Amino acid sequence: MGSILKSFEWLSLFFLMISVNVYGFKIPRLGTWRRSKEREAQMSSSSSDLGDNHDHLKTFYYTQRLDHFNYRPDSYHTFQQRYIIDFKYWGGPKSSAPIFAFFGAEGPVDDDIHYVGFLRDNAPQFSALIVYIEHRYYGKSIPFGSREEAMRNASTRGYFNSAQAIADYAAVLLHIKKTLSVQNSPIIVIGGSYGGMLASWFRLKYPHIALGALASSAPILYFNGIAPKAGYYYIVTKDFKETSETCYQTISKSWSEIDRVAEKPNGLSILSKRFKTCEKLSKSFELKDYLDSLYTDAAQYNFPSENPVKVICSAIDAAAKKTDILGQIFEGVVAFMRHHSCYDMNGYNHPTETNLGWRWQTCSEMVMPIGHERNDSMFPPAPFNMKRFVHECRSLYGVLPQPHWVTTYYGGPDLKLILHRFASNIIFSNGLRDPYSSGGVLESISDSVVAVTTVNGCHCLDIQSRKTNDPEWLVRQRNKEVKIIKGWIAEYQADLIALTKQTKAPTPRKS
Repeated sequence: MGSILKSFEWLSLFFLMISVNVYGFKIPRLGTWRRSKEREAQMSSSSSDLGDNHDHLKTFYYTQRLDHFNYRPDSYHTFQQRYIIDFKYWGGPKSSAPIFAFFGAEGPVDDDIHYVGFLRDNAPQFSALIVYIEHRYYGKSIPFGSREEAMRNASTRGYFNSAQAIADYAAVLLHIKKTLSVQNSPIIVIGGSYGGMLASWFRLKYPHIALGALASSAPILYFNGIAPKAGYYYIVTKDFKETSETCYQTISKSWSEIDRVAEKPNGLSILSKRFKTCEKLSKSFELKDYLDSLYTDAAQYNFPSENPVKVICSAIDAAAKKTDILGQIFEGVVAFMRHHSCYDMNGYNHPTETNLGWRWQTCSEMVMPIGHERNDSMFPPAPFNMKRFVHECRSLYGVLPQPHWVTTYYGGPDLKLILHRFASNIIFSNGLRDPYSSGGVLESISDSVVAVTTVNGCHCLDIQSRKTNDPEWLVRQRNKEVKIIKGWIAEYQADLIALTKQTKAPTPRKS
């Protein structure tokens, strides 16, 4: 009976989160790769081929402390944190070869092993050991025995934050160094999106553990009013407008057309039929929210090999002579999502572990005030309302968001002035077609805190797996990043040799 009640409570939280997501605030998701239904199916089959089926990939579990920052008895509780090591290219413990450590973010680490190929592509030339560490509360790294228990209330969720996560990573990396006897192997931490933020913050907080960090598409300035609230949607609009002016105009006009049809006596049924929705629409906002997510998804993950923005716009423009505005928009949906018997308007809001976990994180510390406010946006006005955001988070979780904590703990304002002297060995990489680049570091701060940008790049493109048809500008971007990392390692090795000579030098005799 108890298990049934627990399941019911858990489902109730699912449905509450869905209702808040659809009718309330909306912070576009992060992540290193696009999660559509088609890619999820491909991903699950590909991921199952990884893991221990490959001799060079080994899965380990580290007994991780629940709370790194308190000394209460419950702080000493532990959970099993998963990490995976790729030994294929490693030069061995006597080689002092570097360790490439990928920081898992808001999801299971298995999928990152498949999609994030930067470590695997470049490990051979470094003879590097590759480590993938899963973020607490995701995948198989769940405290309290189950996800239901871990997310049950404010007390159990309270250990679910970025500071605890990077402290986890520090403990795991030190454990690996000790276990493998690689004390002289420099560590380069790598992450994308939220994981990129963690990588940059780790280098700032744990410089004695990480020699350097590659932070791909890390919007560390999208907090506490540093970046413009409308910046994200401005770039989405810019991406579509530069792809096709007529497509941009059609999308801009479609919102009022959706509302006009919805106001008819049978309007919602008409919209449901025209867009082949799996469930009848109860509000026109459900359709508009779905389209909003679809367009931002396409712009954020506008990989050159797929070019989804162009796919959508080509379909919208091609349909102009044979149908009306709503028909054109639906053709864009079909082109992007492919042909289905129906389209789930709640497809972007389903309570996956990523959606559930990230919702808690955005309602606690990762408060990114994103809205569309500019007149030249192709989206209807929907400014971010902090008062409403706080109210909905409090209703959902019983705690207040901390919108100023990220900049208090990690920094943000006056970043160039402060980090110029304080920080070193961080690469901030961004593609300027990525909407989240509006909150990224786009100018180099010093000789070793470097911004690497590309005009046509999208979200986390540089750390995706290498392809034979990659454009030349992308190849150059990755080569530049590798060159910088080589420089860090060369300096480290030189310092290590010099220090070793000093310690071995004979002590002068006293006269």
